[in-house]
Amino acid sequence: MVPHVVRVKKRRREAPQVYTLEIEAEADEQGLVPFRAGQFSMLTVFGVGEVPISISGDTAVSDRLIYTIRAVGPVSKALVELRPGDPLGLRGPFGRGWPMTEAEGKDVVVVAGGLGLAPLRPALYHLMAARERYGEIVLLYGTRSPDDIVFRRELERWRRRLDIDIEVTVDHALTAWHGHVGVVTTLIPRAAFDPEEAVALVCGPEVMMRFAIGALGDIGVAPAATYLSMERNMKCAVGLCGHCQFGAAFVCRDGPVFRFDRIRDLLKLKEV
Repeated sequence: MVPHVVRVKKRRREAPQVYTLEIEAEADEQGLVPFRAGQFSMLTVFGVGEVPISISGDTAVSDRLIYTIRAVGPVSKALVELRPGDPLGLRGPFGRGWPMTEAEGKDVVVVAGGLGLAPLRPALYHLMAARERYGEIVLLYGTRSPDDIVFRRELERWRRRLDIDIEVTVDHALTAWHGHVGVVTTLIPRAAFDPEEAVALVCGPEVMMRFAIGALGDIGVAPAATYLSMERNMKCAVGLCGHCQFGAAFVCRDGPVFRFDRIRDLLKLKEV
């Protein structure tokens, strides 16, 4: 429960109000690193507060942790204003991650909306590092506008590999944009993977995930093969405070990644 004091190593702007922080951290007996793709940390700006932030770096890199943050509240705004050398508090990693082992030998379709690409980026690093263990790999990514695309240089580099299918779409764009226009779910029926032999990883705004799950189900992806990362108001990160209760589960302890068939009924309830 006591945060470790770490320092910002690098800071990079990704999109309007979105920044990536690289944090210097070393493995120790408390398990600061390594982490699993899909896990999160609790980050503290001293004197301001603490918030949960998904780890967006590579699980194979052990000397630093990377977080991609949108400035939307007092703590996240304070986080993105930190500069190299500034201290912050770190607890974690916490939670259950993406099913990378279970997906081996299958096609993998990754559906991301907006900043939802950040929690999925560690899974994509893993998929490409262990490319021979998986079938077709498809990334479908949607944002509101071209300016909101995060990790643009990496997307371009990954596309040049020619062993992963990447499609990007935006909700609206000016004439300078020559890619897809429309919500990300419109890309799902055209994607090149076998729905009956695929695992789907989904992250983004909750309304987007609801429609993505429906579109994936329409083409034959099984609910038990569909995983999504849920966001709730996490405070303690270890299932004690109850702030992130999600039915009988706690997002911090039992998630944030859940198999869809296990929470299908909860997603139908607006008050949960």
